[in-house]
Amino acid sequence: MEVIETIVIQSADVDGKETVVSGVDADKSKAEFIWTLQATWHLVNVRLEMDQAFDQPVCKKKKLWEMVAEKVNAKLRESEVTDVTVKAYECDLKWRNMLATYRKNSERAKRLGAASVHWEFFKAMHEVLGKSREEIEAQRRAKLSGTRVGKAIASKKFTPILPTPPATAAPCSARPPQDVLQLYMELQERKMNMWAQQKALEERKIEAINNLAQAISSLAQKNSTVIPKDGH
Repeated sequence: MEVIETIVIQSADVDGKETVVSGVDADKSKAEFIWTLQATWHLVNVRLEMDQAFDQPVCKKKKLWEMVAEKVNAKLRESEVTDVTVKAYECDLKWRNMLATYRKNSERAKRLGAASVHWEFFKAMHEVLGKSREEIEAQRRAKLSGTRVGKAIASKKFTPILPTPPATAAPCSARPPQDVLQLYMELQERKMNMWAQQKALEERKIEAINNLAQAISSLAQKNSTVIPKDGH
């Protein structure tokens, strides 16, 4: 049985069991957030609860990811996990990793059936992300059917407005509009991913420079306290 999973890290794609995304340097592991199974489940649940907010045409993703990080940290504090807090960009990167894994497993489920997927997060993510626009619209109408708004809409008689046929047949576009939009969204997603990774790298560089400066300062203070010996 194969479990498909992709973890996106700096300049490498890794397939395997997704439980931990560690830092590049082992000596910095204490300062970096370790994605345990419990923390990953908190991220999945919080992100899926806020999926409608992320799908809004106009929204500030940075603010939303800050809210996600706050909720995940709150859940971790409830579980008495308070040694390291997760940051917004770490939640964003982890979710991108999981989306890539989900998409691969979703394609596998289409080809071989849902029983062929054994990734623990697939079912929860597929219940939210696997719905088509038609299913979402059908559920919305079903919720409205018993309300006053739904009855008012159902009782309305709408006259369809037919489009005016063109004088000449328009040439078919090389790419459907939805494909162009999908391509644009993928490019934007790649840009955001590269930006977040570069930001994380710059923060590590700054931290390394600060550590070096502290070491030099400490060494200078030790040298200044050494008493020079007499030349006799």
